[in-house]
Amino acid sequence: MIPWMPPSRALLTFLVATLVACGGSPKTSDEPQTAKEKQMREAKASGELDGTNKKWGTWRYSGDRDDCFYVVGRRCFKTKQAACTTLGCKTGKKCSVVGGGPATVSCK
Repeated sequence: MIPWMPPSRALLTFLVATLVACGGSPKTSDEPQTAKEKQMREAKASGELDGTNKKWGTWRYSGDRDDCFYVVGRRCFKTKQAACTTLGCKTGKKCSVVGGGPATVSCK
């Protein structure tokens, strides 16, 4: 049988340091923990969501929504000419239409 010996000061310091390092409460941050949470926060910040859990709650086309053939950003137009005029491409760039139902208008 081994006689009981009091622990050394170095061992006690090590044990106390280990307990302090491991025993602290977890740090809480406001950072999102998942990709879905990050996307939801970004969508709310940009106004795509209205704060409820409905997807795309407030996002809608504006302008001539009944006859939405051309889109610039979120705005609808009936004619290509109206969309290109609103877009106002700079000199050297041309009004370009891509896709359909509604077509996206951009400067290229």
